[in-house]
Amino acid sequence: MNPVGEHRVTKGPLAPRWLAWSLEPPRAGTTVTARVSLENAGTATWRSQGKEGVQASFHWLDRLGNPIVWDGPRTPLNQPVGPGERVELELEVTVPRPPGAYKLAFDLVEENRFWFADVGGTPLELEIEVVPRIDARTLAVEVHGTPDPDTSAALAAQEEPLARVEHATAVAHLVAGAVPPPEWSRLLLDAHVEGWAAVGTALIGTGRELEPWRGSGGRNPRFDHPLLLPSLLAGIEPTTHLGLPAYSGDDGLFDGRVAVTLPRRSGRRPT
Repeated sequence: MNPVGEHRVTKGPLAPRWLAWSLEPPRAGTTVTARVSLENAGTATWRSQGKEGVQASFHWLDRLGNPIVWDGPRTPLNQPVGPGERVELELEVTVPRPPGAYKLAFDLVEENRFWFADVGGTPLELEIEVVPRIDARTLAVEVHGTPDPDTSAALAAQEEPLARVEHATAVAHLVAGAVPPPEWSRLLLDAHVEGWAAVGTALIGTGRELEPWRGSGGRNPRFDHPLLLPSLLAGIEPTTHLGLPAYSGDDGLFDGRVAVTLPRRSGRRPT
């Protein structure tokens, strides 16, 4: 663990002294494990009562100290911590998107009452560089169905060159006859770098059932439907919805700025 240097410790009942910390590599959009060691330097005993009482948590701040994520998940103390006693805690930390420079501030909270920093305590504030979700911009494509010349031509014209599946950090799923625009591969990889495990785009095709996927030019991380023809980080397998490759989960982004043209059921592309 990394030792914490000298820092201000207030006098009074609620005064944490931070001793050491560690953090797994913080990739954008992931959940990593942190460990903190601290001492009760105050005069009051810290006690957790299930989800109430004293809990450990964190804030993500930008470089100027403005909050990005204020209420991190809570971690209760596994036993009372009296004055002068020390405790080591393991916290699950959700990493923000996109990559970049942030501040991660650990603090204690008396649940539903106050943060220790509100009553004079000093949080443990760390300068953290959040790294991209993927190490390399390598996208492969799996085309479901018989090879189609229109799909092949569209893939050859992509702005971002495509990789072989075994070398890819992400795999995009298409159906034979689907035609993505040239910027498709670039925008998919941009979103994966930003921190998303799954990315879906708008669709152009016939049938009322596709109405939710027609898009309006925006990006939606809370899309109410499965992502169709998704790009998925390596190791994630698609499901099926409306006969198309799909993804349903919390770690997905719908990007309506780009649309894939679907073939007609007869195999011809819609006009």
